[in-house]
Amino acid sequence: MPESSQVETERARALELLRNCSRVLLCGHMRPDGDCLGSQAAMAAVLERMGKSVWIVNPDPVQPQLDYLERDVRFGVFKGGDLPAHDLAVTLDFCELSRTGAMEQALRRTPSRKLVVDHHLFHGEPWWDASYVDMRASATGVLVRRIARELGVELDARIARGVFTAMVTDTGWFKYSNTDAETFAIASELVASGVAPAPIYSAIYQRNSRSQPLGVARALSRLEYSSDGRIAVVDLPLPAPGEAELPDGDDVLDILRAVGRVEVVLFLREVEGGQVKLSARSKSEFDVHRLAKGFGGGGHAKASGATVPGSLSEVRARILAAAVAQLDQAEAASR
Repeated sequence: MPESSQVETERARALELLRNCSRVLLCGHMRPDGDCLGSQAAMAAVLERMGKSVWIVNPDPVQPQLDYLERDVRFGVFKGGDLPAHDLAVTLDFCELSRTGAMEQALRRTPSRKLVVDHHLFHGEPWWDASYVDMRASATGVLVRRIARELGVELDARIARGVFTAMVTDTGWFKYSNTDAETFAIASELVASGVAPAPIYSAIYQRNSRSQPLGVARALSRLEYSSDGRIAVVDLPLPAPGEAELPDGDDVLDILRAVGRVEVVLFLREVEGGQVKLSARSKSEFDVHRLAKGFGGGGHAKASGATVPGSLSEVRARILAAAVAQLDQAEAASR
């Protein structure tokens, strides 16, 4: 069967599951971001418009800058035990079940059908019953908009606000390389339907705490360059008493990606439990998904991450060495 026919068959199966279910559980990944939460909010509205009962359960709570979505839907947080009774579980914005953290075993135990809606790369044996996947989509929210259209569900304020949130957060407000014509077409449609971009921008990007700039300053004070300035590296230890925390490194990543010579940014943040969280970004042909995958992570070619056990200095050395080697290999291959 040609690949396009296989994709069409798989998506038709996904739509059939959504039409025939009655009780749906929407699941997100650890530290759910705007694409995950926006897609969940939009999908919940689509399914409720179809007369379904819907629950959302995530491993972690909603981040403060996205709390405006809670006006539209209730985001539950997994506290252990059994999940709400359901006949279909839909995972949004991830395809690795391990990314649900403490929820993983509870999801595996449930006898429900499983549906994946996602735009990330996946390696391994599928564990789901059906999938609606397109790695070319700029955001999972784009796929939710397609699904709503194919199911014959008209846009309403909740769907539009969720899809818009998903797209703007995963495209960096339409400035990343994943932004395409479909993204702009959907954004135009959503604004025409009543979405107001300015309040959403303000909610997401203009409500930082007073300590946020101090955390960014602390991170940037540890900046080093490698490979003739083509790789920028920041390693951030756990804060000492009185030091500012920086739970999200997006501001640091954006500042360093703006440096003309830099092709790859590696932001390494020490977390509790003897682990280091890697956020990697690329603005060249360097594939940070390949880099992160080597450390048990994943994501996209331009934006990926991983959680790596070990001390900050040891993990930094390993990841930087792998990045330098990958950069050198790519350069040698291009000669």
